[in-house]
Amino acid sequence: MPARSTNREDFQRVPRPVAAMAKDFPSGFVIERHSHPRAQLIYAAEGVMRVTTPGGAWIVPPYRAVWIPAGIEHEVRMSGAVEMRTLYIEPKAAPTALRECTVLEVTPLLRALILRAVEEPIEYDEHGSAGLVIALILAELARAATVPLSVPLPRDPRLASLCRALLDDPAARETLEDWALRVGASARTLARLFQRETSMSFIAWRQQVRLAEAMGRLAKGEPVALIAEALGYASASAFTAMFHRALGATPLQYLARMS
Repeated sequence: MPARSTNREDFQRVPRPVAAMAKDFPSGFVIERHSHPRAQLIYAAEGVMRVTTPGGAWIVPPYRAVWIPAGIEHEVRMSGAVEMRTLYIEPKAAPTALRECTVLEVTPLLRALILRAVEEPIEYDEHGSAGLVIALILAELARAATVPLSVPLPRDPRLASLCRALLDDPAARETLEDWALRVGASARTLARLFQRETSMSFIAWRQQVRLAEAMGRLAKGEPVALIAEALGYASASAFTAMFHRALGATPLQYLARMS
């Protein structure tokens, strides 16, 4: 087996608790829905990804990562060129708190450890410096802060088509009444379905999608004013106020905290 394979199957039965893979993708590339026997930490050293499972979707900029438990089907879509760095972790070695798909903050230390891990051979020396790096990665994952930015996806086909359209175009300005006409259901029915299947209102769900999109755009270095305009906010201050309510920091404060 090559020391630096880019075939994900080579990382599933390695006799090590953690296997680290580095692979780069062009903009627009889609990794079709699949699953692994190992848990997976999906991280972008550069670029932005959208990870989708049957139950939710997440935007993944460089200072965040998505945790996918073993056996969960998921799709990964690239927004811009992406340098993906992935950790495949044996379920027995995974932190016990990470039992569901979740977004994790990637601290500068964890980022450095991930980038170091992908430089090591797949079957690294567990008793050398690589073994210490892996042990520290697992310790950092166990204490990593989670970010409440998951976007739940409904199962109702009418609602699912609406939600996927908004994920593809978060700035869409259609109201729930507009969407009702498009999917062949009343606005009242859609509102009830949103609450039942996502535990959120349409307005709250759309805000989550826009917030996730904003995080990706911020990571690319886009100015706050342009992001606010692109996502349909009346002003940069209105967008900043929404961001602060959701994350407890302004966009620039959040980026500074992650750098």
